[in-house]
Amino acid sequence: MKILKDLFKDYRFVVSFGILCFLLTLALLTFFSPYDPALWGEVPRDMPPSSEFLLGTNSKGQDVFWLSCFAVRNSLTVALIAGILSRVIAVTVGMVAGYKGGLTDRVLMFISDSLLVIPLFLIIVMLAMLVREMMNLLTLGLLLACFGWAWDARVIRSQILSLREREFTQTAILSGTGTLKLVLKEYMPFATPLVFSTLINNMAWSIGMEMTLAILGLTNLDIPTLGTMIQWAVSYQAMLLGYWWWILTPVILSVFLFVALYWLSVSISEYLDPRTRVQRVGA
Repeated sequence: MKILKDLFKDYRFVVSFGILCFLLTLALLTFFSPYDPALWGEVPRDMPPSSEFLLGTNSKGQDVFWLSCFAVRNSLTVALIAGILSRVIAVTVGMVAGYKGGLTDRVLMFISDSLLVIPLFLIIVMLAMLVREMMNLLTLGLLLACFGWAWDARVIRSQILSLREREFTQTAILSGTGTLKLVLKEYMPFATPLVFSTLINNMAWSIGMEMTLAILGLTNLDIPTLGTMIQWAVSYQAMLLGYWWWILTPVILSVFLFVALYWLSVSISEYLDPRTRVQRVGA
C-alpha cells in the first residue's frame, strides 16, 4: 500500500495508470462482446457514431467499438509476449556477460552488437514475409522477442560490471556465497529498475512494430489489432470517404497507449531508484 501511495504522488503515474485501467477494461469487455470480430456484415455498414453504435461501424459491417476492444486486447497480448520473453533473454545475457567476463562476455556482446548494427527492421520484415502464413499473436510475439533484447542486455551488463567491482561482491564471494544466490540476492535489486523500465519500453516498441507490420500487410489481417484496424481503414480510404470514426479510433487508442507506457516506465523507474525516490517523495 505504501508503494502505491508513493507512486500516486507522481501525476505521470496517475495518468498512465488511469489510461491503462481504461484500456484493460476495454480488453476485458471482449468476453462480453455480442459480435465475432472475424465475421463481416453483422451490423449495417458505414454508420456514424450513435447511441446504438458508440463508435459507429465500418465498411466491413463491424461495430468499431467492439472491434477496438479486441484490437486493444490483442495488441497488449503481443506486447506482453514480446516484452516478457525478451526480458528473460536480456537479463540472462546481461548478467552472465557482466559477471563472467572474459570469452563469455566477448561472445555474448558480439551477438548483441550484431543485432544492434544490422538493419533490424528489414530483418523483421523479411522474416515476417517468410512466416506470414503462420502468423498469429504468439508467432508475432516470439518474432519480436528474438530481436528486442540486444540493447537492454548491454545496459544490464553495464550495471553488473559496476556491481562486480564493489566491496559487497568480494565479501559475498569470500564468505562462500554461490553465484546464483549472489546474482539473485545482491544484483537483482539493483537491476530491477532497469528490468522494469526496459520491459515497458519494449512493450511500446513491440506495439509500434506490430502496427508497422500490419500496415504493410505482413500480419494476419483477420486478427483485430490496432495495426490491422488502421490497415483496413486505410485500404477502404476511410478518411477520404468521411468515415473519420473508423481510423481515428485506433489512432487515438494507440497514442493513449504509447503515452501511458512511457509515463509508467519513467515513474516506476524513478521510484525504484533510491536516489530519485528520495528527491521525489521524500522517503
